[in-house]
Amino acid sequence: MDTALRLQFRYSEQDFVRGVRAHFASNSRVWLKLALTVVLAGLGCYVFQSMQDLRWFGAAIVSTAAFVVLVIAAKFFIIPQRLFRGEPRLKDERSLTFTSDGIHIQTAHVDSQLEWSTYSRALIDSHSFILYYGVRSFTVIPKRVFRDAEQKRVFEELLSQKIPKIVRK
Repeated sequence: MDTALRLQFRYSEQDFVRGVRAHFASNSRVWLKLALTVVLAGLGCYVFQSMQDLRWFGAAIVSTAAFVVLVIAAKFFIIPQRLFRGEPRLKDERSLTFTSDGIHIQTAHVDSQLEWSTYSRALIDSHSFILYYGVRSFTVIPKRVFRDAEQKRVFEELLSQKIPKIVRK
């Protein structure tokens, strides 16, 4: 890619929340945890109903299952909004310029030139490109910020050349 691809945007809360949720969903095996929690809750109910001596244990199991459900719900429905609302810099206008040599990121607080090797993997879902530069550190690029389908195609082509692992959801 000889020319620069420039994106200029400001995150909406919805952009950021969708990206964080996609990140959580891709890394946390949510469905497995929920299935195990349902099994655990069923076991707890069984113990509570059928074993008079161990009712306390059944109640503890059901309480643990309820706690796990609350943690999962918070992870998807409370934490992403709080992250966005609690970090004023996420609301800044940002400019990202992508070339074959690297990525230039500019906001009111950041002016940085990054090499592509900074990013180890990417997650692409229906709303976002999520570029990872650590286990839990990532940049969300909303798909809505692309001028047209051609600009998005060029970006995806550049990603496929520069980022070793791309997962599509």
